[in-house]
Amino acid sequence: MSDRKQQILQTAIEMIADEGYSSLTMRALARASGLKLGALQYHFKTWEEMIRAMVTHIATGYRQDLAAMRPNTDEVSVAELALFLLSDSAGDSILSDKLWPQLWAMQEVEPLVGELLEEVYAEFLKIFQAALKRQGSAAPRAEALALMAMLEAESLFTARGKRWHPDRAAVHEVIMNFINTRYGDTP
Repeated sequence: MSDRKQQILQTAIEMIADEGYSSLTMRALARASGLKLGALQYHFKTWEEMIRAMVTHIATGYRQDLAAMRPNTDEVSVAELALFLLSDSAGDSILSDKLWPQLWAMQEVEPLVGELLEEVYAEFLKIFQAALKRQGSAAPRAEALALMAMLEAESLFTARGKRWHPDRAAVHEVIMNFINTRYGDTP
């Protein structure tokens, strides 16, 4: 993907995170990117193409950071994956504390966003399930879904700007203590 396309996608992400998903239109994105609408459509012919590229861009950041931590995801432990998601280093560049709640809301009015996010979640569900199977879980899918729900909900309550943000470190510690007790210590 070209640098210019990545800049446009980063602008779209910032618009959603800062102004809410309803602020993102092709015209508004063109304006915010310093382009005319026709120039934006040279890079992304349709709204759908831009949305697909944006969610792919977000998912790629998470995949790359996970691969940097553990090149072979077949070896990642439950605790490592939980710590990775809680630390959310990939989320720094995409303003994840503000972006994810907007994407969750956006999927209610943009079914394509819901489909694309489900693909991202399915990928992490698969990694969690494999780790749980290796650790002998009798119900790896159910446990993986429960862990993912807990980890996702954490950001709804303790993200930057949220009422309980001052409690975030303590919440992370409680989550990791639970995971370490149940599945083994973080390496």
